[in-house]
Formats: sequence, structure tokens, C-alpha cells
Amino acid sequence: MSFPPPAYPPRTYLGEGGEVTARFRPVDSPPELPRGSGAAHYLATGASTGGRFGLYRWDMGAEPAGAQPHFHRTISESFFVLSGAMQLYDGRDWRDAAPGDFAYVPEGGVHGFRNESGAPASLLILFAPGAPREAYFEGLVAMAEGRWTPTHEELQAFLEEHDNLYI
Repeated sequence: MSFPPPAYPPRTYLGEGGEVTARFRPVDSPPELPRGSGAAHYLATGASTGGRFGLYRWDMGAEPAGAQPHFHRTISESFFVLSGAMQLYDGRDWRDAAPGDFAYVPEGGVHGFRNESGAPASLLILFAPGAPREAYFEGLVAMAEGRWTPTHEELQAFLEEHDNLYI
């Protein structure tokens, strides 16, 4: 029996013996962006992955929080619920999501996420390719904490700069 060869992307590593380049992040590493009763952990930024992807852990407190329906033109976004009860918007409906639930949203796909359960929740968010989302997250937290109060024009420019188009 023969199988067709797999369709892998072009080789990017051309060395012979492999290299010691893995990065390890212990579970007790402090979050890069503490915020109120939650935090954002920058597990793998676009800068650290050579632009391949960005992976973040978003921990939410018990108070309602999340992103309203929006889309991106340049990046896909995936969600994996780690703990708690979340709601994920699929472009039509808010769906209840529990630990282990997953959603993939290609470029242009309307989506959102929120925690309105009254209890903490946590999820992984993966962006591909690895856009520089850190400044966006930090701007959102600055607004939420009252450290930055943008004008309407500044807010529109901020959202456009970070490829967030709210509907």
C-alpha cells in the first residue's frame, strides 16, 4: 500500500543536526499584563515566533468582560477554553463554551468572546500569523483602568492600527 506524500510547507531549517532553540516557560511565570482580577500571559508573541503565530493566555475575573463582535482582515484567531464558562460568538450566535471547547475564526470571520458567568475563566487565544497584539492588549487595559481616554478619532485609529473592526 502506498500513501501520497504529505504536503508540508517549504523547509525553513536547512541545518543538519538540529539546534538548541526551544523556549520553556514555567507555569508560575508572572503575567506580562496583570489587570484587575485577571491577567494576560504572552506565551509566544509574534516577535518570539518569527511572525508565525502569537499565543496568549487570557485570564478573566468574575466580573463580566470580553470582546464584542468584531473581525480582522490580516489574522485568524483561535480560542481554546481552559477553565470556567465562556461565551464564544460565531458570527450568528453566542455559544456557551466550557473547558476543552475550541473555535477557529479565519480572516474576516465575525467573532467575540465573553465571560458573564460570575466566576473566573481562562482561555488560550492563538493569532496566525503572529501580529504584534501586545500593544493592543495594553491599550485596552489602559482604557479600562482610566489611564487612557482616547477621543473618538484616536480610538478609531487605534482599532484600525491593530486590525480590529467592530460591528
